[in-house]
Amino acid sequence: MDVLEKINAILVDEFEVDSAIISPENNLKATLQLDSLDYVDLVVIIEANFGVKLVEADFVSIVTFEDFYALIENKLLLRN
Repeated sequence: MDVLEKINAILVDEFEVDSAIISPENNLKATLQLDSLDYVDLVVIIEANFGVKLVEADFVSIVTFEDFYALIENKLLLRN
């Protein structure tokens, strides 16, 4: 399972959404109906599953799922 598939599987499981609505160009916040507490959950889940550290500033430019994927992939590259 690649990084994108793993992220999508986590999002489907944790936020109880249909995988069909997750598309790279879709708005992350609107699609998952995230509020501020959901963002905290998202950070904890991603950190636990990928071993990366996310901070509030990381999310400033995150709009789409593609942006989110790029963030995680960059964090993984920097970790290695």
